[in-house]
Amino acid sequence: MSGRAWKFGDDISTDLIAAGRYAYLRTNLPELARHVLEDARDEFRAQVKPGDFVVGGRNFGLGSSREHAPIIIKLAGVCCVAAKSFARIFFRNCINIGLPAVTVDTDRIDEADELDLDLAAGVLKDVTKGVDLSFPPMPPIMTDILEAGGLAPYLKKNHGFALRTGRAGP
Repeated sequence: MSGRAWKFGDDISTDLIAAGRYAYLRTNLPELARHVLEDARDEFRAQVKPGDFVVGGRNFGLGSSREHAPIIIKLAGVCCVAAKSFARIFFRNCINIGLPAVTVDTDRIDEADELDLDLAAGVLKDVTKGVDLSFPPMPPIMTDILEAGGLAPYLKKNHGFALRTGRAGP
Protein backbone atom coordinates (compact mmCIF):
# COMPACT_ATOMS: atom_id res chain seq x y z
CA MET A 1 0.00 0.00 0.00
CA SER A 2 1.42 3.34 -1.02
CA GLY A 3 0.09 6.87 -0.81
CA ARG A 4 0.52 10.32 0.64
CA ALA A 5 0.25 11.30 4.30
CA TRP A 6 -2.47 13.49 5.71
CA LYS A 7 -1.16 14.59 9.10
CA PHE A 8 -3.48 15.11 12.06
CA GLY A 9 -2.65 15.78 15.69
CA ASP A 10 -3.52 14.13 18.99
CA ASP A 11 -7.01 13.31 20.21
CA ILE A 12 -8.83 13.11 16.88
CA SER A 13 -12.22 11.96 18.09
CA THR A 14 -14.91 10.01 16.30
CA ASP A 15 -16.90 13.27 16.48
CA LEU A 16 -14.21 14.95 14.36
CA ILE A 17 -14.19 11.99 11.98
CA ALA A 18 -17.97 11.76 11.63
CA ALA A 19 -19.67 14.86 13.02
CA GLY A 20 -22.81 14.23 15.03
CA ARG A 21 -24.78 16.72 12.95
CA TYR A 22 -24.63 14.14 10.15
CA ALA A 23 -25.98 11.27 12.24
CA TYR A 24 -29.02 11.11 9.95
CA LEU A 25 -26.66 9.91 7.17
CA ARG A 26 -25.63 6.71 8.99
CA THR A 27 -27.83 4.72 6.63
CA ASN A 28 -26.18 6.41 3.62
CA LEU A 29 -22.48 5.82 4.26
CA PRO A 30 -21.24 7.06 0.86
CA GLU A 31 -22.94 10.40 1.54
CA LEU A 32 -21.61 10.46 5.11
CA ALA A 33 -18.11 9.81 3.72
CA ARG A 34 -18.37 13.11 1.83
CA HIS A 35 -18.10 14.78 5.27
CA VAL A 36 -15.26 12.67 6.70
CA LEU A 37 -12.91 14.63 8.97
CA GLU A 38 -14.32 17.96 7.78
CA ASP A 39 -14.30 19.36 11.32
CA ALA A 40 -10.63 18.42 11.72
CA ARG A 41 -9.51 19.62 8.26
CA ASP A 42 -12.12 20.83 5.84
CA GLU A 43 -9.92 20.34 2.74
CA PHE A 44 -9.35 16.65 3.52
CA ARG A 45 -12.69 15.42 2.20
CA ALA A 46 -12.27 17.17 -1.15
CA GLN A 47 -8.59 16.40 -1.69
CA VAL A 48 -8.04 12.90 -0.29
CA LYS A 49 -7.16 10.36 -3.00
CA PRO A 50 -7.45 6.57 -3.04
CA GLY A 51 -4.44 5.04 -1.33
CA ASP A 52 -3.74 8.03 0.93
CA PHE A 53 -2.87 7.56 4.62
CA VAL A 54 -4.37 9.25 7.65
CA VAL A 55 -1.53 9.89 10.10
CA GLY A 56 -2.45 10.82 13.65
CA GLY A 57 -0.85 11.43 16.99
CA ARG A 58 -1.92 9.94 20.30
CA ASN A 59 -5.39 8.62 21.10
CA PHE A 60 -6.73 8.57 17.54
CA GLY A 61 -10.43 7.69 17.41
CA LEU A 62 -11.32 8.52 21.00
CA GLY A 63 -14.89 9.20 21.99
CA SER A 64 -18.08 7.38 21.19
CA SER A 65 -17.77 4.01 19.49
CA ARG A 66 -19.21 5.09 16.17
CA GLU A 67 -18.48 2.10 13.98
CA HIS A 68 -19.17 4.24 10.92
CA ALA A 69 -16.13 6.46 11.68
CA PRO A 70 -13.54 4.00 10.30
CA ILE A 71 -15.97 2.92 7.57
CA ILE A 72 -16.19 6.42 6.12
CA ILE A 73 -12.41 6.84 6.33
CA LYS A 74 -12.11 3.67 4.25
CA LEU A 75 -14.87 4.79 1.86
CA ALA A 76 -12.97 8.04 1.32
CA GLY A 77 -10.16 5.92 -0.17
CA VAL A 78 -7.74 5.88 2.76
CA CYS A 79 -5.67 2.68 2.75
CA CYS A 80 -4.37 2.87 6.34
CA VAL A 81 -4.54 4.86 9.54
CA ALA A 82 -1.20 5.23 11.31
CA ALA A 83 -1.01 6.80 14.76
CA LYS A 84 1.05 6.83 17.94
CA SER A 85 -1.89 5.26 19.78
CA PHE A 86 -5.54 4.45 19.18
CA ALA A 87 -8.70 4.34 21.21
CA ARG A 88 -9.26 0.60 21.67
CA ILE A 89 -12.74 0.41 20.14
CA PHE A 90 -11.76 2.52 17.13
CA PHE A 91 -8.74 0.27 16.50
CA ARG A 92 -10.90 -2.88 16.64
CA ASN A 93 -13.52 -1.30 14.39
CA CYS A 94 -10.80 -0.53 11.83
CA ILE A 95 -9.63 -4.15 11.76
CA ASN A 96 -13.21 -5.43 11.67
CA ILE A 97 -14.01 -3.39 8.55
CA GLY A 98 -10.71 -4.22 6.85
CA LEU A 99 -8.90 -0.91 7.33
CA PRO A 100 -5.32 -1.37 8.55
CA ALA A 101 -4.52 0.63 11.69
CA VAL A 102 -0.88 0.60 12.73
CA THR A 103 0.63 1.93 15.92
CA VAL A 104 3.87 3.66 15.00
CA ASP A 105 5.86 6.75 15.98
CA THR A 106 4.42 9.30 13.57
CA ASP A 107 6.60 12.26 14.65
CA ARG A 108 8.96 11.78 11.71
CA ILE A 109 6.17 11.79 9.12
CA ASP A 110 5.26 15.15 7.61
CA GLU A 111 2.24 16.29 5.66
CA ALA A 112 2.21 14.95 2.08
CA ASP A 113 5.14 12.54 2.61
CA GLU A 114 4.85 9.47 0.40
CA LEU A 115 4.36 6.36 2.52
CA ASP A 116 4.57 2.65 1.80
CA LEU A 117 3.09 0.05 4.17
CA ASP A 118 4.40 -3.49 4.51
CA LEU A 119 1.96 -4.99 6.99
CA ALA A 120 3.62 -8.42 7.04
CA ALA A 121 7.07 -6.97 7.78
CA GLY A 122 5.73 -4.43 10.29
CA VAL A 123 7.25 -1.48 8.44
CA LEU A 124 5.81 1.85 7.42
CA LYS A 125 8.35 3.44 5.09
CA ASP A 126 8.46 7.17 4.64
CA VAL A 127 9.61 7.10 1.02
CA THR A 128 10.05 10.88 0.95
CA LYS A 129 12.61 10.77 3.75
CA GLY A 130 13.94 7.25 3.19
CA VAL A 131 13.05 6.26 6.76
CA ASP A 132 11.65 2.90 7.88
CA LEU A 133 9.31 3.11 10.86
CA SER A 134 8.70 -0.25 12.49
CA PHE A 135 5.64 -1.31 14.38
CA PRO A 136 4.79 -4.51 16.26
CA PRO A 137 3.53 -7.18 13.89
CA MET A 138 -0.17 -7.88 14.15
CA PRO A 139 -1.34 -11.28 15.32
CA PRO A 140 -2.01 -13.62 12.37
CA ILE A 141 -5.77 -13.59 12.96
CA MET A 142 -5.81 -9.80 12.54
CA THR A 143 -3.82 -9.89 9.31
CA ASP A 144 -6.12 -12.65 8.07
CA ILE A 145 -9.15 -10.45 8.81
CA LEU A 146 -7.53 -7.50 7.00
CA GLU A 147 -6.57 -9.62 3.99
CA ALA A 148 -10.15 -10.89 3.75
CA GLY A 149 -11.46 -7.31 3.70
CA GLY A 150 -12.87 -7.31 7.22
CA LEU A 151 -14.44 -9.56 9.82
CA ALA A 152 -17.66 -10.34 7.92
CA PRO A 153 -15.86 -11.49 4.73
CA TYR A 154 -13.35 -13.41 6.88
CA LEU A 155 -16.11 -15.31 8.67
CA LYS A 156 -17.95 -16.03 5.46
CA LYS A 157 -14.78 -17.30 3.75
CA ASN A 158 -13.40 -19.33 6.65
CA HIS A 159 -16.47 -20.42 8.55
CA GLY A 160 -19.20 -20.49 5.94
CA PHE A 161 -21.51 -17.90 7.42
CA ALA A 162 -22.08 -14.18 7.26
CA LEU A 163 -22.73 -11.78 10.07
CA ARG A 164 -26.21 -10.38 10.26
CA THR A 165 -26.36 -6.64 9.96
CA GLY A 166 -28.75 -4.21 11.52
CA ARG A 167 -30.25 -4.10 14.94
CA ALA A 168 -32.16 -6.88 16.58
CA GLY A 169 -35.74 -5.94 17.21
CA PRO A 170 -37.70 -6.45 20.44
